[in-house]
Amino acid sequence: MVLTVRVPAATGLALLLAVSGCSSLPNSGPSDSDIGRSAAVQVGNKDRKVGLDYALLDLSAQTLAYFDEPPKSRSLRLGFGGGRGGAPQTVLGAGDVVQVAIFESASGGLFIPNDAGSRPGNFVTLPQQTIDRSGAISVPYAGRIKVLGRTTGEVQAEIESLLANRAIEPQVLITIVNNRSSEVAVLGDVNAPAKLDISQAGERVLDMISRAGGLSTPGVETYVTLQRRGKEGTVLFSELINHPDENIYVRPGDTIYVNRERRTYLAFGASGLNGRIDFEESDLTLGEALGKAGGLLDARADPGQVFLYRMVDRATLQRMRIDVSRFRGTTVPVVFRANLRDPAAFFAVQKFRMADKDILYVANSDSTELLKFLNVVTTVTGSGSSFATDVNVVQRRVD
Repeated sequence: MVLTVRVPAATGLALLLAVSGCSSLPNSGPSDSDIGRSAAVQVGNKDRKVGLDYALLDLSAQTLAYFDEPPKSRSLRLGFGGGRGGAPQTVLGAGDVVQVAIFESASGGLFIPNDAGSRPGNFVTLPQQTIDRSGAISVPYAGRIKVLGRTTGEVQAEIESLLANRAIEPQVLITIVNNRSSEVAVLGDVNAPAKLDISQAGERVLDMISRAGGLSTPGVETYVTLQRRGKEGTVLFSELINHPDENIYVRPGDTIYVNRERRTYLAFGASGLNGRIDFEESDLTLGEALGKAGGLLDARADPGQVFLYRMVDRATLQRMRIDVSRFRGTTVPVVFRANLRDPAAFFAVQKFRMADKDILYVANSDSTELLKFLNVVTTVTGSGSSFATDVNVVQRRVD
């Protein structure tokens, strides 16, 4: 007796689907259902929705008017004063190394002996000395002189006055050998971070960065922060170049920190390139961002459904007369939608400025989703037909 087994294609499809759900099939890890069943506690919302409210704005001429202005730049000038005027006066401070020279108009005085004719000049140079923590130096026959916070000219005049009754028409010259109290620290993304002294002529922010070897990062993404006596100001490096009044004079004890803020955006969906992409340029637009992401895939993308996700300042939306009463906080989640089926939209995307950490998403077209479904059906039905054919072959062999 011969057993004949005939399996219709539909039955083969059902068997195939049943086997496909079997845990014995190869897999890279646990499935979503496995993770859900094994969880001791599940916390979530209905339909697994995130539950965050957002506003949807179509990119148009009216919308663009509120977002086509460049972001306001931070400033050093407003925090510490403008770059006009002369350099701040250099004063003596603790830790400075100075040298005092005393001149007399004739020999036989307090410092110049009678045999001065055999000496090269009518002056005496005192040993170098460091201004101590009390802010004083010592000069023979004049005693200890307070110099902290004073200019060399002021100190010279005082020493001359103290020696006037003992020396012959004394003249005093103070030379700063090492100006340790007038140093500025330059740190961060420069080629040679260092602590640098300020010259008598005065130094500006760009001067100090140059002496520290210049930038080691792209200038369009680099910020310069100046810290001074508990105050802090930050400016984009390109602003220092383009606006001289931002290039202010530094003062003793300042700290200059140079920092690159890498600006990026994320690209997802039916674009040529997905992932995190650097701005590189100073003013990247939505059109340029789409180009850097490889443009829209012709076989997948829906040009009418290009989305940009961003946190927008609440005040901006209020100026647009948008009801933001249901949103909390100073920023509102906003999704901008661009319809690139409209030829005029290409002008709009070239004016709409990208912001750091924007998310760009290009949706699939409806036909793409249909093709995905048809591919799955074709693959499964093809496997079902193959299964039925194999059963028939076995049947013939048994016969």
